[in-house]
Amino acid sequence: MEDPVEYRIKNIMQVQLNTKAGMNFAGGLRSILRQDPDVVMVGEIRDLETARVAVQAALTGHRVLSTLHTNDATGAVTRLIDMGIEPFLVSSVMAASFAQRLVRKICPNCKEPYYPSEEVLNHWNLDVSNSQHFFKGKGCINCMHTGYKGRTGIYEVLVVDEMIQDLILKKKPAHEITQAAVETGKLKTLKENAVEKVLKGITTLEEIASVVMD
Repeated sequence: MEDPVEYRIKNIMQVQLNTKAGMNFAGGLRSILRQDPDVVMVGEIRDLETARVAVQAALTGHRVLSTLHTNDATGAVTRLIDMGIEPFLVSSVMAASFAQRLVRKICPNCKEPYYPSEEVLNHWNLDVSNSQHFFKGKGCINCMHTGYKGRTGIYEVLVVDEMIQDLILKKKPAHEITQAAVETGKLKTLKENAVEKVLKGITTLEEIASVVMD
């Protein structure tokens, strides 16, 4: 179910929403469940009604994929609870939560090493001695003199295990869930994954600063 359908995909049944005709996410999801699907993808959970139907679908054995507008992976937990879904239901049905951002990649045709300022390195908690690992695009005809060509993703994945379920049941805020997951080595944050891609010479500190909240 999409609003709108952006790409037609072979062998996938895609439904265009029409709110004026009463065809919204919740109504469409109810109709789809009558067809006994194995996997359902809801373009976005925007309201309590859609969230309730999605949770009910997950409780009855369907794999439900959807999106929510949050800042990070743990934000999906608190977003559902804020919508009105009970914490015990969220902990029962949520298997994993992903956060992702797109960043531009350094152009391979004009890639060159450079040395960020000490202030920038300190901001990202990086050692000055590692400055030889930093690259940027000088700008060339292949990248229209931007220094970037193509994109890649940076990711944050929260797997909901027993520890996370317990924190959800206790209604802990998102930042506490994140902290607990990081401390136990179960979560690598968007910031950490972004810095990794900088050190690998895939993108730049300036680029990740535009998409990652510090």
